[in-house]
Amino acid sequence: MKPIVRYRRRGGSRGFTLLELLVAVAILAVVAVLAWRGLDAITRGRDAISRSMSDERVFAELFDQMRIDARLAVSDDETGGSAITVDSSGLQIVRTYPGVEGQAPRLEVVRYQVADGLVIRYASPPIGSFSQLRRAMRNGEDGTWSSVPLMNGVKAIQVSMYVSPTGWTTQMDDVRSAITTNDNNLTIPQLAAMPLPRAVTGLQVSISAQTLKRPINRAFLVGE
Repeated sequence: MKPIVRYRRRGGSRGFTLLELLVAVAILAVVAVLAWRGLDAITRGRDAISRSMSDERVFAELFDQMRIDARLAVSDDETGGSAITVDSSGLQIVRTYPGVEGQAPRLEVVRYQVADGLVIRYASPPIGSFSQLRRAMRNGEDGTWSSVPLMNGVKAIQVSMYVSPTGWTTQMDDVRSAITTNDNNLTIPQLAAMPLPRAVTGLQVSISAQTLKRPINRAFLVGE
């Protein structure tokens, strides 16, 4: 008779096999990668929104200042020429100076220029005589002018002027021709008592920036 062999089941819990550990590590790695990508996308989106809001705020400040300067532009007969000048260097506006109550009104020449991608607004000191005004309009900025940087990363500023009856133009010859026509019309008796009309009644500004896919355009009334 063969002896009866009895097997006893070992007590305690069974451990993980190497294959199970590898599968668990692989799953954790996939979850970590997905979580990192999601967090990275959220961070990038937040940064993009912050940059966009910052750019919009800078654009709003720049255009608002241009709108104010255009609204305060003087008439052409006060400057002996065009109060608005556009050339390859930028935009120039002759405007009234926000003086102190009780003082005689004075004028101010402001210029918007782009240098190394930075838009700078230059402003002359208060001008009280016609000779000072002509010098400020012809000459460059000196140490008496104030300068305020308004926006960085700008490729170019293009300005168009609305001149009747030509329409939108970038040529100062059209402006001078309109001024000559307006001067000649003053010799007509029926129009002699009327003030000299503005040659430039509107401005359209187009700004190209590195952060923009296409330029941003704004239009302003002159002297309104």
